Amino acid sequence: MSTVLRTGAALAIVALVSACDAQPPSAAPGGPITVTASDTACQVSANTAPAGNVTFQIANQGSKVTEFYLYGEGDRIMGEVENIAPGLTRRLIVEVATGGTYQTACKPGMAGAGIRGAFTVTGGAAKGTDANTQLADAARGYARYVSSQTTAFADETRKFADTIKAGDVAGAKAQYARTRIYYERIEPVAAKFGDLDPAIDVREADLQAGQEFTGFHRLEKDLWVTGLHPDSPAIADRLVTDVTTLGQKAAALQLTALDLANGAKSLLDEVATGKITGEEEAFSHTDLSDFQANVDGSKGAIQALRPVLAERNPQLVADLDARFADVQKLLDAQRTGDTFKLYTELSPDRIKQFASAVDALSEPLSRVAEVVAK
Repeated sequence: MSTVLRTGAALAIVALVSACDAQPPSAAPGGPITVTASDTACQVSANTAPAGNVTFQIANQGSKVTEFYLYGEGDRIMGEVENIAPGLTRRLIVEVATGGTYQTACKPGMAGAGIRGAFTVTGGAAKGTDANTQLADAARGYARYVSSQTTAFADETRKFADTIKAGDVAGAKAQYARTRIYYERIEPVAAKFGDLDPAIDVREADLQAGQEFTGFHRLEKDLWVTGLHPDSPAIADRLVTDVTTLGQKAAALQLTALDLANGAKSLLDEVATGKITGEEEAFSHTDLSDFQANVDGSKGAIQALRPVLAERNPQLVADLDARFADVQKLLDAQRTGDTFKLYTELSPDRIKQFASAVDALSEPLSRVAEVVAK
């Protein structure tokens, strides 16, 4: 599920009117920066912090589910927390080793550019991957995983696009879910790149005024609802270009160990906000394939961090293994051949079971970042 980002002048206007702008000058050294989110405001207790690990404590006092982001230059996502329900408090720990100007953003309703405010990081700090061999190994291991996924993703997307351009609707339907799994495994990496993620994965329900409907979900609607349009081949070609660009940008990305920790959790947030509700694949109803891919991607990040977690908190590793196994058992029970049942075939009781299992897994995943940041 993609969150749509506006750029250019729109962002400048949002920044000017942001309710985040009026903030105390700095955070207490080492203490969390508190964020009070509502439906109309984003009150951040400090607009500056020293370089290193920066911790935000986000409390949602509004009536809408919200998200919190720290953006770098070009709207690159430095860190994010999604699916913060009304009344809940979530923590985000982000490694920011380079001083400079950043932006905080709350997104009530999980849509749009968000309520933004300037945020300054002062000085510089050694990267965790430079100072700790285990963290460096984890980041390198996960980078290899991402590379393998983006390579396969590009290959499968080209095949999918060729099938659409050949007018083979049945063939493209058969390829659709299989192609998307590579994207869903690495979605937190894709989300770091401004408008590239929405171009690939925007849902029709998330479109902003004047925004073009492109990417997988536009083609999903063409295949399952409306039939192919004269511009469907062009949409498919653009998708290939965007997916290729994603692979190139991901290869150059320098991930931190905290990126892995936060990404593992955000993939479960993706499940909670899209797959369990059936909102992600609104036309094909292939949500469980995405669900499995999100779980795979989360496990991939945790696997890369496993030596660090096993040394610092072995009980957390045991909890994660048990909860991942519970979710996988439920998913396996929904398999049919080499794929899954459609979301529309799930009973309300089964959906509740999935929701409970994902919630149980989210709890230990939410503790991973603090262990990595020690």
